[in-house]
Formats: sequence, structure tokens, C-alpha cells
Amino acid sequence: MIVHLECRLEVIALADEVLITGGMCRFDRQTQAEEIIVGTEIGIIHRLRKENPSKKSILVSEQTICPKLITLEKILWSLEEIAPEVKVPEKIRVKDKKAVDRMLEIGRS
Repeated sequence: MIVHLECRLEVIALADEVLITGGMCRFDRQTQAEEIIVGTEIGIIHRLRKENPSKKSILVSEQTICPKLITLEKILWSLEEIAPEVKVPEKIRVKDKKAVDRMLEIGRS
């Protein structure tokens, strides 16, 4: 079991390795283990599975989020300031806009 350095102390105490995000990716790449239990935010699982498709990465909880990424204060600030601005390449914007428009259409019905 690998966990992120910023996990709660009781989680860290149960881990085999305590690492930062880059260290978790390196560990996953280098270990001979075929299955790895991962204690961190859900976003890293996609990366681990993509980089190491022959290994099974098991997330401790499907409901984990990084507390640094989302806070009520950051949500309020983003809504008030309409920031941060996210820039997407035009090719991706055009393609993804169709999906967003479809979701909005379904939401209105």
C-alpha cells in the first residue's frame, strides 16, 4: 500500500510507502507487485493505469479528493472572480463543446 505524504497520520501509519505524487508514479513503474493499493486522491489512478496497464491500481476510496485542490473558499473566489481562466486548444474546445452542449440540453429537458 502506498499513500500520499499529505494523508492523515493514521493512514500513513498503515502504509508500506509514503510518497509524493511523483514518487508514487515511480514506485508503480518500478515495483514488481502486480496490484498496488493507493491512498491518495482519485485523480492519480487514471495516470497510474495509463502508465502501467499491466498492473492493477486499487484506490482506497472512490470518494477521495485532494483537500488542497478544492475548498469552499476557492469555489467562492472562482465564482466571484470567474477565475482562474482555463485555456483549451481550439481543436479540443470544438470537439468537447459538442459534449458540453449535449449535457446542457439534457439538463434543460
